[in-house]
Amino acid sequence: MQIIDAIKPFEIQEVELSSWKVRPVKNNFFELVLIKSGEGTQCINYNNFDYQEGSMFLLPPLKCHSFAIKKPTKFVFLKFTDSFFRTPNHRQVAKNEWFKEASYILSNYNQLPGDIIKSETDKLHISNLFDMILLETRNYGTDSVNLITSLMTSILEILIRNIKKSNYFDTDAKVSEERITKMLTYINENIDRTDLLKVENLAEVFMMSPTYVSEYFKKQVHISLREYIIKARLKLVEIRLLNSDYTLTQIADDLGFTDVSHLSKTFKRYVGTSIKEFKNNGSYMILARGACAS
Repeated sequence: MQIIDAIKPFEIQEVELSSWKVRPVKNNFFELVLIKSGEGTQCINYNNFDYQEGSMFLLPPLKCHSFAIKKPTKFVFLKFTDSFFRTPNHRQVAKNEWFKEASYILSNYNQLPGDIIKSETDKLHISNLFDMILLETRNYGTDSVNLITSLMTSILEILIRNIKKSNYFDTDAKVSEERITKMLTYINENIDRTDLLKVENLAEVFMMSPTYVSEYFKKQVHISLREYIIKARLKLVEIRLLNSDYTLTQIADDLGFTDVSHLSKTFKRYVGTSIKEFKNNGSYMILARGACAS
């Protein structure tokens, strides 16, 4: 087994396994997995998908994934750590934007198994980027941190455009109707815009009666519009608490809470613990409930 030494603000591992071993879970954003060779089955949240050479997966930072290996498999794991978004430098503004995009994906990704990249062209791009990162890591180590960070942001951009083309919403219902899919997309892309999420605005955007919006949403998604919006915001709160240096005031202002007190009370009500206890525990709660069945 070969393991490429971890280099912050990311971790890279190249591992050949004949049987799967449980790996430690950290509160990172996501972990991309490229299958260099081998065959087997991927399992996420009790759903299975056969993998082969060239398969590419997105693993959540939760204990609900594994691989059943049929033929010895060479995995390459590429992990975004929280320091990827904490490290201050001249690209801080860009990193803030990447943080929002990464949070958006992690909070909505439906944890279904299968190739995360559908486009064959994009698969080739990412495979080449993986190879470049591995070569840089082996040959130059810490001297390549800036270059590897740039390569990883390129991977993230390709990942984002593929996920946004798929049905990635984390709901208890099977979303198939085009209008509700568009509504969920609109809500999640504007989750920090309280004015745009008002029933009156949603009714205007989706050409519905204001009195029917909430009824339609609950019928399609099996949860009230208000609760969906609150939980969607709280997932982003959890991600910021565990993976960033945002203050509670910044989080409250950015995500549409009246103030820190409103944020704290809402968090305690829906998550079941205080923000301080949550940070001390260091594990996702709302996000985990939506992703991994027990």
